[in-house]
Amino acid sequence: MEVKVRSPEERKGIGTGIGISEEEEDRLDIVDLSGMDLDSLPNPSLNIGTICKLDISNNNLQSIPESLTARLLNLIVLDVHSNQLKSLPNSIGCLSKLKVLNVSGNLLESLPKTIENCRSLEDLNANFNKLAKLPDTIGFELVNLKKLSVNSNKLMFLPRSISYLTNLHVLDARLNCLRALPEDMENLVNLQVLNISQNFQYLATIPYSVGLLMSLVELDISYNKITTLPDSLGCLRKLQKLSVEGNPLISPPMEVFEHGLHAVKEYLSEKMTGAHRESPKKMSWIGKLVKYGTFNGRRASTPLPHEDREGFIMPNYRSIDGLASPRYMGMFSPRRLFSPKTYFTR
Repeated sequence: MEVKVRSPEERKGIGTGIGISEEEEDRLDIVDLSGMDLDSLPNPSLNIGTICKLDISNNNLQSIPESLTARLLNLIVLDVHSNQLKSLPNSIGCLSKLKVLNVSGNLLESLPKTIENCRSLEDLNANFNKLAKLPDTIGFELVNLKKLSVNSNKLMFLPRSISYLTNLHVLDARLNCLRALPEDMENLVNLQVLNISQNFQYLATIPYSVGLLMSLVELDISYNKITTLPDSLGCLRKLQKLSVEGNPLISPPMEVFEHGLHAVKEYLSEKMTGAHRESPKKMSWIGKLVKYGTFNGRRASTPLPHEDREGFIMPNYRSIDGLASPRYMGMFSPRRLFSPKTYFTR
């Protein structure tokens, strides 16, 4: 069987998107074995240590040899999507340079704990598998991860360590069986897209910490069991797209949604600051932020002009300024900031 190896001319410029310099392009190989109906991998005739991209997608592979993976020391991209894999080799943890891993469309029920050693990983696609859980400490180790796609699995929970993925830009966990989200998601300071839609009868609440995701641009919570949006969503100044259809929402009421995303955020913001004024004795963490000057509950007298944007679920979106929003966004949850316990020492 012939192994397709890209010629120098074919390799020219291909490494730009995966972090390979021109000098590395000349000495590293890109191997394409996709769509060959392979039941097992052939013995390659080239030096495995020179492979920087390996595409073995769209085959009938049920396993990947441990010995093969352990020798792919310069691998940056591994694409094994659309096979019959029931597990990944533990030696995948040897791939210290791996940046892109696509294992979608397989039969995986779990990811090996050793995947946490792939600390250069930036893009992990595990869509369309049978994953029931992710490694508990995955967020502590994959600190460079920018995109995590785990849609169309059987996940009931996301590990709490997810909140440590401070470089994460996209989190796609739709079409699972999620019961809840981690409470302390505010640490995901670079998250721009959060999709937790279509968990249907399972997901009923959204944590307040979602309202502290100050980089969030798109939020899709459609087709769940959510009845109330947390007031903190009024703080999301960068939010441009909010999808809520298919939920039995009570608050905000539907007439608010009819006026667009701007009206929804303003409603939630006013509800949050109003609740604080009405219940001064019950000091919530939002109230404490107001008290200690880290929260601004004033509204601008004049909203910014209307901006036409594509893809909005809510019509007539206008960006807003001056709504209640944290002035400072740090890596500490309000529970820690205002706990009687001492977390800081001199």
